[in-house]
Amino acid sequence: MLCAVLLCLQSGTGAAGAPSEYMENEWNYVDGSMDASKGIPEDAEGQLAKIREAGKLRVATEPYFAPQEFIDPALSGQEKYVGADMELARLIAQRMGVELEIVPMDFTEVLTAVAEGDCDLAISGLSFLPSRAALTTMSKGYHFTQGGLGSGLMIRADDASITGLGSLEGKVLAAQSGSLQESLAAEHIPVYLEFRRLPSVQAVYQALENKEADAVMVDVETAENYIRANPDKGFVLLPEVRFQMEPQFEGDRIACKKGELQLMYFVNGVIDEVLSSGQYEDWLTQYTAYAARLGL
Repeated sequence: MLCAVLLCLQSGTGAAGAPSEYMENEWNYVDGSMDASKGIPEDAEGQLAKIREAGKLRVATEPYFAPQEFIDPALSGQEKYVGADMELARLIAQRMGVELEIVPMDFTEVLTAVAEGDCDLAISGLSFLPSRAALTTMSKGYHFTQGGLGSGLMIRADDASITGLGSLEGKVLAAQSGSLQESLAAEHIPVYLEFRRLPSVQAVYQALENKEADAVMVDVETAENYIRANPDKGFVLLPEVRFQMEPQFEGDRIACKKGELQLMYFVNGVIDEVLSSGQYEDWLTQYTAYAARLGL
């Protein structure tokens, strides 16, 4: 078993380095929260105040990561974006008292959209990475895989030539561009013939099926759901290969523009709500079955 250890810079200040009641923790993300049940507070500043003024919350996502976010082709408009993360986005907008606009884009553009202020939040199954925390302000974790499944290596079951990382020489490896799995592959897998960066998780699965890749780096929980929904694909995960985060960095995160700490305190208040009630896991169960019906 392999373990990925991430180190971050300590931060004890608000935006522009000024002392603030809103702070990032020693690992460079926000774990503080406020009561979001009464809506955006009267003393709202920065992006949170702009959201209230605009009457709209713009959320960037790459909608091809079931069951967190995906598209139901039978629906149209904003309603076609479904999944546990999309329910979370709708609840955040509801607590803010504003309209929600889900903005679909490539995964590599999601963080840039919030860093440059084009969208207010990025909700897209984001894992914590120091590079992401340097570009944006990140929330506390809100979805944690049971047993710390982490990331792993998926292959075709009929390919007996790949038994572990040491057998990737001469093989084509693939991962989603900009993903945690791409970073882990770059750090821990030094020997292969070619590394392919693909735009979505679905493109990664397709490359493996079409033999355009011999092995793919994947989120284990997501891949297991896909394997169960598509047994005819003949995919398996190598049990000997696992990459896991340190406990303080586990969990999917929400991101916003760097320094918008008050906004993230509000978001964390909604995260507290869905964690304490078990609502997010209920959504995840619901949308895992929903995605399976669509073969995702």
